[in-house]
Amino acid sequence: MERLMSVEEKIRRAEQIYQKRRQGEERPIAKVTLNEKKDIKLLKKMVIQILICVAIYLMVYSIQNNQYVFSQDFIQKAQEILSYDTNLNELYEKIKNQIMSLIKKQPEENTSNIQEAIGGVDLQISQAQEKSLTQEEQDIQKIKDTTSFIKPVEGVISSKYGRREQATGRVPKNHTGTDIAANLGTKIVAATDGEVVLASSEGDYGKHLKIQIGEVSIIYAHCNELYVKQGDKITQGQEIAQVGSTGNSTGPHLHFEVRISERTVDPQSILEW
Repeated sequence: MERLMSVEEKIRRAEQIYQKRRQGEERPIAKVTLNEKKDIKLLKKMVIQILICVAIYLMVYSIQNNQYVFSQDFIQKAQEILSYDTNLNELYEKIKNQIMSLIKKQPEENTSNIQEAIGGVDLQISQAQEKSLTQEEQDIQKIKDTTSFIKPVEGVISSKYGRREQATGRVPKNHTGTDIAANLGTKIVAATDGEVVLASSEGDYGKHLKIQIGEVSIIYAHCNELYVKQGDKITQGQEIAQVGSTGNSTGPHLHFEVRISERTVDPQSILEW
């Protein structure tokens, strides 16, 4: 059995229903808001652009009409300069030549001092290099620098320069030259220019020649026959003797000996066989 509602309750309930119905009929209204900050930035940007355009116009107008700041003469000179065909290579060469001329004008005393210092250093280096070489190495280098050689005869090396392991009465222990084995009578030619200072058939060398060129002397020993005599001037390649086996010899060969200031050197260091 339903509870009986009082008049006040009915009135309150009716009001509640009315309020709910009223709220249900209401619709949200769309609101449009303006971004004031963005609009202000756009406005500032537009104003700045307008001011820039005005400034450019005023500057161009002043250049064209202000004869005091930019005179006609100034404008003509500017036009002439701009009309030049500038060659960068020529400009570089001119600047370089000017710099070089300034360098050349430095005091000659300083330049000479520098050159003397450099020359002194070179001299010290060359002296140090010479000291580091043995006497024989220095002699060989000097001979190569001052004298031109060719082979005196074609043949096979039968005995090299220096000390020998096997030595006899006929074969000395210290060999002062290079022995070149060849057939008896083979022509011997002068290895260098020079002068015959000795032509002899005496001693262990048998028939032999000594030809001098400056400080260098060459001995051709154990020859079969000599073609030149003492005092003759010799040219390189000239026939001077024949291969033989005279003197202290064990077979036909040429004993070829090279000296500088009477110090012997290894001929194979001068010529390659």
